[in-house]
Amino acid sequence: MNEFRLSKRLETVASFIPKGAVLADIGSDHAYLPCYACLHGCASKAIAGEVADGPFRLAQQQVEKSGLSHLISVRKGDGLSILAPGEADCITIAGMGGALIARILGDGKEKLAGVKRLILQPNIGAELVRRWLLDHGWELVAERILKEDGQIYEVLVAERGDARRPYRHLEAELLLGPFLRRENSEVFREKWKREIENWKRIIADLTAKGQSEAAKRKKRELERKVQLVEEALL
Repeated sequence: MNEFRLSKRLETVASFIPKGAVLADIGSDHAYLPCYACLHGCASKAIAGEVADGPFRLAQQQVEKSGLSHLISVRKGDGLSILAPGEADCITIAGMGGALIARILGDGKEKLAGVKRLILQPNIGAELVRRWLLDHGWELVAERILKEDGQIYEVLVAERGDARRPYRHLEAELLLGPFLRRENSEVFREKWKREIENWKRIIADLTAKGQSEAAKRKKRELERKVQLVEEALL
């Protein structure tokens, strides 16, 4: 991989960056995404944020190597703390768990002033991201699901608006994704068939281990998820 080529996952994220955006990429790792966005004209300028020393230095090196130091500011800090309110109009957060993405957005709510679009790629727990968006007035406007190197990824795109608009069946679609559920692609079906198999194994284990209140609660939760997903896959 070099500065001119992204993984399929990050290319999908980049495809949703509005032309001319001022991009903030949180958890930027090597700063591949902001470099690509500036080189290809998706972003007019960018901020690459990293919390750890190693990735922060690697991001600096990549930006310098790409000749983009005049367009990309590499900053060290936790989540959205690296931004001033109104500084960016598009934020990308890719390659983290859904709970962490929701925490970053929640902790940095005041930094979202002036942000028009969020492009979020949770590795797991996408439903936690959808719930955060719903609860905070961000309308889901697009979703993508893709498979790369045996892994399945979801990309969520949100803008300020009517947060309930895309949802017809709220409980199921917070879990599955309203756009992805309606599209019902092969990759979507593969992902959820895998999940059902995993949940059923856990349910069997919980049943075998006894009936503590916690086990009963977890079992009911998983059985409900299995029901919702099986109905969607019919």
